[in-house]
Amino acid sequence: MKQTKLTRGLLVLNAIQNSIETKEKILKDGKMMSMILSVVEEIVKAFKHDKKMLLCGNGGSAADAQHIAGELSVKFYFKRRPLSAEALNTNISHITATANDLSYDEVFSRLVEAQGRKGDILVAISTSGNSPNIIKAIKVAKKQKMIIVGLTGEDGGKMNGICDYLIKVPSSDTPRIQESHILIGHIICELVEKEMFGDKNK
Repeated sequence: MKQTKLTRGLLVLNAIQNSIETKEKILKDGKMMSMILSVVEEIVKAFKHDKKMLLCGNGGSAADAQHIAGELSVKFYFKRRPLSAEALNTNISHITATANDLSYDEVFSRLVEAQGRKGDILVAISTSGNSPNIIKAIKVAKKQKMIIVGLTGEDGGKMNGICDYLIKVPSSDTPRIQESHILIGHIICELVEKEMFGDKNK
C-alpha cells in the first residue's frame, strides 16, 4: 500500500517521539547513570594500566562496536594519544574462515581467546542479549579474567548474570535500542577521554 505524505510524516514523528521517550527513561534512571559512571572508571583504570578494549556485535551492533572503537583509538573531541580499542567484527578473513571452517558462533570468542588478557575490557553489544556468538565471547572473556560490559535491550536475554556490567536500554524496539547504545557509547568515550587526558577541548 502506497504511503501518503501525511502517513510518512506521522511515521517520522512517531520514530522521533519514541526515540526521545526512550532517552528520557534513561535520563531518569539513576541506577543506569551510576552504572555508566562505574563502567567509565573500569575503562580508565584498564587504559591507565596499559590494558585494551575489545568490542563485538552483529549487524547494527557491529557498526556501533566499530564506531566506539574508532572514537577511542583516534579521537573524540580532541587530538591525543590513541587508546587501544578494537572492534573484533572488522576482521573479515577471520570471520569468514571461522564461520566456514568452524561455526559462526565462534567468530568473536576465538579472537577474545587469542587477544584477551586479565584486566582487559570486553564490550559486548546485542540488542536481544541472546546472540550466540556474543554469549560465547562473554564466556571466554570470563575465563580470561576480562572485565565484561554488556549493552542490550530492556530484557537483557542470556546476557543477564554473565556480565560485570549490563546496561539495558529500556526498550524492546531494535532501532530505539541501537540509537541509545551509541548515545551511551558517546558518553563513555567523552568521559574516558576527559579522565585520561583532561578537558583539552575547552
